[in-house]
Parts: sequence; C-alpha cells; structure tokens
Amino acid sequence: MDSKEALQVFGKEELAVVNEAVAMAEELTSNAYKMSFPEWRRRRYDIKTLADLSPEEIVHGPFAQIIRYVGVKAETLLGSSKYDFYKICLQDHRILPTVNEFPDLHLFPFALYIVSHELIHVIRFTNFLQAFEASPEEKMAEEARVHEETRAILEPASIDGMQAVLEFYRAWQGPLEDVKDV
Repeated sequence: MDSKEALQVFGKEELAVVNEAVAMAEELTSNAYKMSFPEWRRRRYDIKTLADLSPEEIVHGPFAQIIRYVGVKAETLLGSSKYDFYKICLQDHRILPTVNEFPDLHLFPFALYIVSHELIHVIRFTNFLQAFEASPEEKMAEEARVHEETRAILEPASIDGMQAVLEFYRAWQGPLEDVKDV
C-alpha cells in the first residue's frame, strides 16, 4: 500500500469546501429523516479526511468508507456501557483525481453526495434498518438503497453542480449487475 505521504490530500481551500459539504449533508440528512438536534447528536460518528486516517483506514477503491469501532464509557467495566462509534473515512486521494478527471464534477456537490451517502448508512445502522456485518449480496443491495435515498434527498435541493454528480452515480439506479466500482 502507498504511504500516506505519497497520496494526494485536501489542501486548506479544499478542506473548507469539504467542511461546508459536511455541514450541509448533516442538515439535509437530518431534515430528511425528521430528526431533532438531540436525536441527531445521539448518533456517534465522526468524519475524517486522509490526513487524520490511520494506514488501515485508507482504501484505494471507494471515495469513503465507514469503520465501526466499539466505544466504552470511561471508568466502566460493564459490557452494557459499550457503544458503536462510526468513523466516516473520506479518501482524498480518490476524490480529488475523480473531480479532476470529470470536468463537470465539482468538489462541493461531489463531497456533499459522498458525505450524505455515508450519513444515511450511519442512520440505517443506528436505527437497525441494516446490519453493519452483511453478506456481499446484502451489501450491494444496501448500496443501491442508500444511493436511491441519497438521490431522493439531494435531487430536489437547488445545488449548483449536483446534476452532474447525480449523473455520475446514475449506474446505481439500474440492476445491480450493471453497477461498477463507483
């Protein structure tokens, strides 16, 4: 695997754009699921970019991945104090070249789609609508469902450049056997 130093990371301006996308993704997703602020904050997750990922959190296929960790409340020995913590790991080195390769894709709407998609997964895991551990077939079916939900949330929003992103992900709307590594 490549060393982290050799991989393309978000610069200061790109991080500002990604932070804006994260804030909007949280707002749009929580609104779509009709979640109050306290309900939303009960979801234990964090979003990190490549600069803050450990080597085992870096992947070379998808634009992001979710890793589930088990947290334990401080100074507690009881098993009942354990909780799931989800880490959304954005893969800068996959996102940036894709934005550069496709002239119609822009970082803000692309990051908005990616983060919204991952937040929907977190909601589905924490609401027990989908098991985190699943067979490859179940994972593919879940990906298709989450892409559909992501589109339903983002398509009505008036966001410059979102149509190009939705076109980019159109393959996930068809039969699963037509889906490539997107």
